[in-house]
Amino acid sequence: MVSKNRASLAHKVRYAARNPRKVAPYARRLARDAWLRVKTRDHVGYYRAVMRSDASRTPFGAVGTPSERRWLALGELQFEYLVKHGLKPGDRMLEIGCGNLRAGRLFIDHLNPGDYYGIDISPDILFAAEETIVRFDLQAKVPHLTPVRDLRLEFLPAEHFNVVHAHSVFSHSPLDVIDECFAHIGRVLAPGGFFDFTFNRTEGKEHQVLREDFYYRTETLVALAAKHKLDATFMDDWETGAHKQSKIRITA
Repeated sequence: MVSKNRASLAHKVRYAARNPRKVAPYARRLARDAWLRVKTRDHVGYYRAVMRSDASRTPFGAVGTPSERRWLALGELQFEYLVKHGLKPGDRMLEIGCGNLRAGRLFIDHLNPGDYYGIDISPDILFAAEETIVRFDLQAKVPHLTPVRDLRLEFLPAEHFNVVHAHSVFSHSPLDVIDECFAHIGRVLAPGGFFDFTFNRTEGKEHQVLREDFYYRTETLVALAAKHKLDATFMDDWETGAHKQSKIRITA
């Protein structure tokens, strides 16, 4: 789970030597990154453009799963872990960065009608989410899908959600975006509720690759949560699963 410094030149050279077929795709990402830096004013605008580009090719790839088989498997992994760790059918759930409902389709089916809220900065991926609802016959569950510009969550009711979930969101977020989320998440959490999120963990220097992938030390995120009077717990058992990111649980 612990990442080396992928931004270092030495890592890039070694990785390119071991994976020559990935050099050209990385070069295309680098060119896209340079172009989008010029076109967009902030990180949300930048990443929305990234999602638009990726979703135009395949919604599976846009959420980090190159195949439908992998998409289904990662959705099951998230769902099974969360059910094992407290998600109940009677809960009201907010999924931040719901994407095209890789895990959301299972959460929606598990919860009572109207109790799933999914938000995402990308309207393009939410169009794909609507297709997922149709494909899996989930219309009667009345899920709520909303595009957002930020993570202030101002349009959502106070103390409403028992469970908040964000998978592979902070792995693509600079620290100021995470800080914004932490500043407002406590307001929407119901008493006794929790917020689970994944992140790219490093025990060395914190870094980023382009503006798409961010790597943080656990203590950085725990301290940031404490700044907003939130308790953060590292979820050790998540790392026994088949996912490269780490997980933290926050309670108010």
